[in-house]
Amino acid sequence: MIEISHLYKTYNQKFHALKNISLEINSGEFVFLTGPSGAGKSTIFKMISGYEAPTSGNIKVANYNLGKLSNKDIPFFRRKLGVVFQDFKLLLDKNVFDNVSLPLLVQGYPDNFIKRRVHEVLDTVGLLHKKEQLPECLSGGEQQRVAIARAIVHQPGVIIADEPTGNLDPDMSHHIIDVFEKVCAQGTTVFIATHDLEMVKKRNKRVIAIKDGAI
Repeated sequence: MIEISHLYKTYNQKFHALKNISLEINSGEFVFLTGPSGAGKSTIFKMISGYEAPTSGNIKVANYNLGKLSNKDIPFFRRKLGVVFQDFKLLLDKNVFDNVSLPLLVQGYPDNFIKRRVHEVLDTVGLLHKKEQLPECLSGGEQQRVAIARAIVHQPGVIIADEPTGNLDPDMSHHIIDVFEKVCAQGTTVFIATHDLEMVKKRNKRVIAIKDGAI
């Protein structure tokens, strides 16, 4: 489901953010990516979600070869993904409901299905009571949960989450990982970057460690 081969990412022709990364994550697998700040976790996620191009190497995600994606293919590729960004990337002029419903609207689902599904997912992350709030009225942890709800609402084949529990208290962090585990049990591939090693130790999952851009 995710295949990376000899991936390099270099900035300004001198800073090597990623160095010869090769890894494979199978369909339906749950994997943690760990490493200190600046190790390259976010850079890998930008590569595999198609938001940055590698300097060299090959990436295949959800049966798409990212090196051969045309501009018209990119929207269809991203429909296969659920991405939780570190900075959330919520639409500030849209309320919680509208932010979460966006992936379903893009794919043309009927209004009654969208309402039911969004309510279900917001209830799962504990934010149904704030569905009409704008992001600016939410705490950082609440915004993070909105981003998580948006990532899982369309039941994508692959979920990529960059520090999804970084702004959450320990109890909510474990609840959110439970949610990701349930999604994974339904067949979704889940790839989570985190520096929370204590949480990782409590989960019996595969762990990939990265340091100084190398695995």
